Amino acid sequence: MDDLNLIEKAKAYVEELFHSDFGGHGADHTYRVYENAMLLADKEPECDRETVALAALLHDADDHKLFNTENNANARHFLIENGITEEKTDEICSTINMVSFSRNRGRRPDTIEGKIVQDADRLDALGAIGIARTFAFGGERGRPLDDSIQHFYDKLLLLKDEMNTEAGRELAEKRHAFLIGFLEEYKSETGEQ
Repeated sequence: MDDLNLIEKAKAYVEELFHSDFGGHGADHTYRVYENAMLLADKEPECDRETVALAALLHDADDHKLFNTENNANARHFLIENGITEEKTDEICSTINMVSFSRNRGRRPDTIEGKIVQDADRLDALGAIGIARTFAFGGERGRPLDDSIQHFYDKLLLLKDEMNTEAGRELAEKRHAFLIGFLEEYKSETGEQ
């Protein structure tokens, strides 16, 4: 990627957007998705790394659970303000739109960049960090523990089988096993069957 300064600007923008988020979608989540995406991009040499990087960093900038925006307004604002062409902005926003679990249920991205960023985001919903984020989000929204546990069955346990890349599948296996172990221990401690 030619302009590492652009990545630093995107990180600063993310910090600004999520400065008051404590429900698992903050800047720390975005940075993990970015790191996951770049790790997966290393295994997919045909991908456009700039699109992957910027889509990963901006993937939650217009998340419907967090913002009341249309047509990727926050992401577009950042990209255009930083000299990204309209064509490239559309490509990055299209990649971002492939990420959401709830909005893309049963559909796989049609580009390698979309597959990478979707896998990177889903990896951050698995394993120990996925558990922590589930309860942070549930707590922020005032949900009881049982509702957060149900989220495991409604989403988290499904992710392993919906990964798009070989590297994503390999990383998801270990994190999925950790979720299973957690749920078994939770049931044991609560006396649930």
